[in-house]
Amino acid sequence: MDSRAVIESVRDGRASPEGMAWFARGLASGKVTDAQAGAFAMAVLLKGVPEDCRVALTRAMRDSGDVLTWDLPGPVVDKHSTGGVGDSISLLLAPALACCGAYVPMVSGRGLGHTGGTLDKLEAIPGYNVDVSEPRLRALMRETRCAIVSASNRIAPADKRLYAIRDVTGTVESLDLITASILSKKLAAGLQVLVLDVKQGSGAFLPGVDQARALARSLVDTANGAGCRTSALITDMDRPLALTAGNALEVAEVMDTLTLRAPSARLLDLTCALSGEVLFLAKLAPSAEAGAAKIRAAIEDGSAAERFGQMVAAQGGPADFVERYANLLPEAPVIREVPAPGPGIVAAIDTRAVGTAVVHLGGGRLAGGDAVDPRVGFSALAEPGASVGPGAPLAMVHAASEAAAEAAIATLQQAYRLGEAPAPVALVQERVA
Repeated sequence: MDSRAVIESVRDGRASPEGMAWFARGLASGKVTDAQAGAFAMAVLLKGVPEDCRVALTRAMRDSGDVLTWDLPGPVVDKHSTGGVGDSISLLLAPALACCGAYVPMVSGRGLGHTGGTLDKLEAIPGYNVDVSEPRLRALMRETRCAIVSASNRIAPADKRLYAIRDVTGTVESLDLITASILSKKLAAGLQVLVLDVKQGSGAFLPGVDQARALARSLVDTANGAGCRTSALITDMDRPLALTAGNALEVAEVMDTLTLRAPSARLLDLTCALSGEVLFLAKLAPSAEAGAAKIRAAIEDGSAAERFGQMVAAQGGPADFVERYANLLPEAPVIREVPAPGPGIVAAIDTRAVGTAVVHLGGGRLAGGDAVDPRVGFSALAEPGASVGPGAPLAMVHAASEAAAEAAIATLQQAYRLGEAPAPVALVQERVA
């Protein structure tokens, strides 16, 4: 078998699991050239591959580097989101699941495009260290049962190489390659259970509902085919998930919810829905609904906040973060209202534009090496159906300078459309099992 034969087989619609696995190993070993990897990615994008080939590619990419194994007295679980705006669910979900008998070695990523990254949010906490060794991760599982860390260079190196090539060859949108990329990294963490949050709407990478269904089906079938019990929820991203967008601001909203000082209803509801799925698949609850009730109880009795504080301290953050987060999180020097362009009712939000505005404030990266300003973003975002106008702004902007604030105000005003109150949209739209 060689690279050209595998590429030709995909191009001609006769791809084989053996060929896909061979190509993944060649990506990791260097036997496959960049030109061949680009041709392979384009062939997969244009022709697609059958499910058994997608499973084989995912497994081989997972096995191209370190694959963790665990000897723990409870199930090893995780959640993955396809990316959104104001989505800080991981920060609530990991400690809540740990309170309910699960172990959560969450390998997360940084912001991508208009979407925020879990690691960037956590690094708004002074001292929080996302770069931990494998022995330290194992120790954290014993100490706190949950950790949120970055992937090492030894996790799925075949995916790392292919992803960089897809980025410059116009092949990022391939459903098969998106599936293999997401799952190869997640499954390398040695998971027994995975629940996927597939976003649909104006703030999602794949905004159409049919696209979201196809991705959810591909991810669920492939992950189960690779030996990990998996389901997915398709959730609404036609508006920011929460009332804030921006790293430190989102951490503050998470803490307001965990401590019940000012709970964010959508954050809490989606955390319970996703975690309930996890507990059901992990056989820690008789149903997803019963699992959601256990998670809500762990948040309401304060145990999830306590566990979050333990995780923060164990990864280098302040030992009293839960008690003093309002004083410890960084604040922007410029905080201003975003006035509505006129009186009216919020009819729709261009959620992608909201996320892009946060990036241009400095809360994300326009280029790979950019530093992230944890202080900036939006708070008190007006929700669909809200009345806005004099005395009722669209949001508050948090910026590093007056000029940056002015630009963000103009962008956010364009992202909001006023008109008739929209019909209610379900937060969780479908379950794919």
